[in-house]
Amino acid sequence: MKSRRKFLKLMAWFTMSINLLLNPCLSFVRTVYSKTRKIILPKGTKRETLKSRNPRLLDTTNLEITPLTKFDTMGLTDHVVDLKKWRLDITGNIKEPCSLSYSQVVALPSIERNVLLICPGIFVNHGKWKGVQMKSLLEKVKMEEGITHVTFSGPIVRYEKVERFPLEDVLSNKVFLAYAVNGESLPQKHGYPLRVVAEGYYGDFWVKYVYNMKVERI
Repeated sequence: MKSRRKFLKLMAWFTMSINLLLNPCLSFVRTVYSKTRKIILPKGTKRETLKSRNPRLLDTTNLEITPLTKFDTMGLTDHVVDLKKWRLDITGNIKEPCSLSYSQVVALPSIERNVLLICPGIFVNHGKWKGVQMKSLLEKVKMEEGITHVTFSGPIVRYEKVERFPLEDVLSNKVFLAYAVNGESLPQKHGYPLRVVAEGYYGDFWVKYVYNMKVERI
């Protein structure tokens, strides 16, 4: 009997807790809880103070956009792409592989997001990035079952860079392909015509001059 009463009390407590969380009158509790997972940067925060911070832990809602003229960059900056020959090849575990021209890429459903780029100890950029709505793109190529990751490569040179991201980050547009920043076409030194933007990841993961996107089951 005692064990049964203990079980009933436990179930009652559990039910009450669920009801509280689902109660619309207490939505602010859930909001505050979710916010505690990240540090909310106050308005006026200087970019220089963020050089050693983990972007995954920062809420940048209040952070000002960095003027494009003040954007810093690292890695390859002088790669030249011939748009007449360039294509974004989408390959891997998909039913309809495709090769898209630049005009076809920019004609896809788009998104625009403010995302922070931190190169640890060196520089910080906070840009308004515009690019491909990734869920729509993945629906277009018809992913196979059991996909876990998406890999981006660029450019086709001796020092080609390849980075892999979890599928959930791509579907949620935390990771997407950008062709514009701060209302302008992506500058050459920042990866024109297409680069990875990866919210919560250090700048080393942001592949520039992307030409291939591979959908994988790892």
